[in-house]
Amino acid sequence: MTADDLVLTPMGLRFQGQTYPCTIGKSGCTAQKREGDGGTPVGVHRLVGMLYRPDRIARPTDWALPIGPRDLWSDDAKDVDYNMMVRAPYSASHEKLRRADPLYDLVILTDWNWPYAVKGRGSAIFIHQFRRPGYPTEGCVALSRTHLHKIAGRITYGTRLIVTA
Repeated sequence: MTADDLVLTPMGLRFQGQTYPCTIGKSGCTAQKREGDGGTPVGVHRLVGMLYRPDRIARPTDWALPIGPRDLWSDDAKDVDYNMMVRAPYSASHEKLRRADPLYDLVILTDWNWPYAVKGRGSAIFIHQFRRPGYPTEGCVALSRTHLHKIAGRITYGTRLIVTA
């Protein structure tokens, strides 16, 4: 582990000498991640991208990509594009990336089950804004808006998310 890693601890998400309160999946951390189980997958996850809502926030880094009105994320384990960003119209099960609430105004993408997804092993494991302190996610790691934006400006392609049991 390095100071540039995001390390999930019982006290929060440790990064560059600070610990930030965060929430995780409603089922806790799991080494046996499955689609829809509500668990945050244990492992060392590379950060592979960043998405943002250009109609709501300024570009957080020069490598962040805008979320458009038709951008979705496939969560259909039977679909060829499972655990990939797709565009509407899209008939298979998916999550809208351009949400009405602010949860996905800024999204950090992890390489969990990506880019070569194992069907049913879980999709859309992101770092994003939480609904409120202590409110669990469906498997993602979530932070306050302030802390998410602070971290987003400091991560690099070498940053990893480390989740232990």
